[in-house]
Amino acid sequence: MRKTYGKFLTLVLRHKPETIGLILDPQGWADIESLLSECRKKGLELDRVKLFRIIEDDNKQRFQFSLEWLKVRACQGHTIPVDLELEPTVPPDRLYHGTTERFLPSILKRGLVKGRRLYVHLSPDTETARKVGSRRGPVSILEVRSGEMHQNGYRFYQAANGVWLTEHVPARYLKFKA
Repeated sequence: MRKTYGKFLTLVLRHKPETIGLILDPQGWADIESLLSECRKKGLELDRVKLFRIIEDDNKQRFQFSLEWLKVRACQGHTIPVDLELEPTVPPDRLYHGTTERFLPSILKRGLVKGRRLYVHLSPDTETARKVGSRRGPVSILEVRSGEMHQNGYRFYQAANGVWLTEHVPARYLKFKA
């Protein structure tokens, strides 16, 4: 059941808040009472305690609460325009990206592109990249020379859950790892 609610929260907080009539502010925050009210209107039994438990137990830490615990938003992964108020940050020298083997030829030619999302997502270590990439089949790990990218003017951001974000990783900064 929690997985179902997690997928639902991903849908309405990252991609389609209009699915339930939810309105996000420009920074992607949803008022918790409005979220719960709109869920009830759609027949979804979600209350404040259940919402807190789902978000706190989420092993990917995809969501965050506002400081006053009145709002909630997705940390990253949006396909709708939001300003997560992220400051450019100096990345570690190397970051990683997990993907399925079938995407490798395109990635090695075009680099990592954000597609419909606001940013390319990068992991701080190979273990995390492997978990992310293995969701859709056999995984391949790419090493990103993020320190060199940063020195060459590319901007990096770190989401509240530790995921590293950038708008594009050109192929020349990628190395096939495994």
